[in-house]
Amino acid sequence: MASSNFAGYAALMPWRSTYSGPEPQRVNKWLASEGVCSRREAEALIAKGLVTIDGERVDDPGRKIAPGQTIEVGEARTRPQISAVVNKPIGFVSAQPEGDQVPAARLLTRANLIGPPRNLPTKRTRLAPLGRLDQDSRGLLLLSEDGVLAKAVIGPESKLDKEYNVTVEGHIDDKKLALLRHGLALDGRQLRPAKVSIIAPQTLRFVLIEGRNRQIRRMCEAVSLIVTDLLRVRIGPLELSDVPEGKWRMLTSEERDALIRESK
Repeated sequence: MASSNFAGYAALMPWRSTYSGPEPQRVNKWLASEGVCSRREAEALIAKGLVTIDGERVDDPGRKIAPGQTIEVGEARTRPQISAVVNKPIGFVSAQPEGDQVPAARLLTRANLIGPPRNLPTKRTRLAPLGRLDQDSRGLLLLSEDGVLAKAVIGPESKLDKEYNVTVEGHIDDKKLALLRHGLALDGRQLRPAKVSIIAPQTLRFVLIEGRNRQIRRMCEAVSLIVTDLLRVRIGPLELSDVPEGKWRMLTSEERDALIRESK
């Protein structure tokens, strides 16, 4: 499921954006809030002359950006950031493992890779899930160290939808479908409308914008349906189709651009 926590990434690839806040804000604070880099990293970028506002180099780490001004961050690393498209099997956790749990990042080996073996992650590579899948769920999982991509996929303002094929036990009828589509609340908060349809006997297609903790399983439980299999097949324009279970490949630059573009 999606998460709104995308802080902690160091996205120091070329980046450009126009500030639309209500009042001036310190550059390092805004870059950190946008998921581009940490405040300390922003100060280092400024010191290296890699930050400009409306084409003018920023030299003061305390400089503020005003509404309507455009900031550009130049190239700050030579190694391309890693973003992996994984088909996660059941039994792996996408988030930080606890106890004897196995993290999905363990799947990112040369043997499991589809495509040329370049820019492989190392023990130092810090990849975070861009939309979690619990241990009992499977399918499309994005692991990345790219902060701009993280904001696009799991940021609170992201408009990317996620698609799941869900097998259930229990009787499915029109009343239950109507509740699943619009009518349920979790943790005292109304859920946003969902697209839910029958695609095969006992199999439902869910399309969600939000991603609360174990949302689909809890939605189904609320209408007396028990999830026996949950497969995520799509995140926005990115589909799982070409990655076998347990395998992974690199996210292409075209796919990255499409995810960012369609998130707005």
